[in-house]
Amino acid sequence: MPDLAAITARATAIRHDLHRHPELTWQERRTGGVVRDELTHLGIPWTPCAEHGAVARLAVGRSGRHVAFRADLDALPIHETTGCAHQSTIPGHMHACGHDGHTASLLGAAAWLKAHEASLPGPVTLLFQPAEEGGHGGRRMVEEGCLEGIDAVFGYHNWSGLPAGHFACPDGPVMAANGEWTARISGRGGHAASPHDCIDPVLAGAQFTVLAQQLVSRQTAPQEAAVVSVTMFHAGTADNVIPDTAELTGTVRAATTARREALVAGLRRVLDAACAAAGASATLTYEPTYPATVNHPAEAARARNALDGILGAGRCITAGMPLMAAEDFSYYLQAKPGAYILLGTGRTEPCHSPRFDFDDGLIPVAIRLWSNLAGLSSR
Repeated sequence: MPDLAAITARATAIRHDLHRHPELTWQERRTGGVVRDELTHLGIPWTPCAEHGAVARLAVGRSGRHVAFRADLDALPIHETTGCAHQSTIPGHMHACGHDGHTASLLGAAAWLKAHEASLPGPVTLLFQPAEEGGHGGRRMVEEGCLEGIDAVFGYHNWSGLPAGHFACPDGPVMAANGEWTARISGRGGHAASPHDCIDPVLAGAQFTVLAQQLVSRQTAPQEAAVVSVTMFHAGTADNVIPDTAELTGTVRAATTARREALVAGLRRVLDAACAAAGASATLTYEPTYPATVNHPAEAARARNALDGILGAGRCITAGMPLMAAEDFSYYLQAKPGAYILLGTGRTEPCHSPRFDFDDGLIPVAIRLWSNLAGLSSR
């Protein structure tokens, strides 16, 4: 029977292979094939789900609690500059968020659970999900029935903002609800020397940008986490021309989905006000992205207790929660009880940096965590 060190070594090798061959959202054909081949090699039955994803099951028919664990498959459109031995071989694509590590961790857990399948008290489902990076792959997995019969679902993310050997798993919100918006302002262009003959959309856009910040600083309680950011402002073609139009784009994020929607309503209100002052007109289009990722207290407590046994007591971080990043694990937690866990790396490079690389030291921690939550000891 393989030991944890041997399983970790194989999972690490798989992680490095996945890192060399990153695939973007809804394009994870090779990555999904690696997962399915490994599950077949381990003798674990699986079914396809959400195109390139897979749902694998162990200890089917056991009477105990049925738990599920999820990993994400996709990479990002970033050109890697780590210089590591397993650097991406595909220019402009890289695993800059650690999904290669999440997938390898779950494959390692699959190997351990399969080796101890006779001791599992209840069924275990392994979810390998495509398209987390804005593609709503989690929603697609849930819609296709991946959580049927599940009692609780868990996922984890590596996080460089937490010290190595520490973790976060709060009751309630752990990651934000987010959305994307675009404001299109229409004025009347003309010569920059005669602004009185024009309706300046740049001025209206600048006033809107300032007013939008008050939605957090003056219209949201200090205890509530929220962000409104203007990230793009496009207008004009020459230094002596006031343009007809301006376009601003940004993001809105909040600890609850309801607060996110309230911020969007506020954006519409201050956009109308800024345009009314300038004599301009505008439209705001909004696309909600992911709901808030909200842990269920009982399942979060189970995860904390498991990690206390693995990492040692006193390693749980509560400050800085929830994060303003967003996650489509939210769809699983809307459908079933569960918890999302952040495992600290202490790395200086954050996720989505071209210099980011997953910490392989998290692989055995995640294997032990999933094994513990499935009812086994992996020590």
